[in-house]
Amino acid sequence: MHVMRESWTDERLDDLNNRVDRGFDRVDADIRTLRSEMKAGFERVDERFESLHRLLLQFCWLMIATLLGLVVPLAGLVATKL
Repeated sequence: MHVMRESWTDERLDDLNNRVDRGFDRVDADIRTLRSEMKAGFERVDERFESLHRLLLQFCWLMIATLLGLVVPLAGLVATKL
């Protein structure tokens, strides 16, 4: 079983400090990488939503034009019969 030391030398404290700093540097690099990957992923999702939005708007205009194309001639027929 490992026994804890009761006192730490300055050299060992400096070594521990350096190891902790290297660990945080590695975590910071991992977080930066993750952020850039997430940003790229969200940009792709945004592009897909924009594409879907355009498609829905085109579909709505097509439906409006189709309904007008049907309703106007029918209204003309009804008007001529009255």
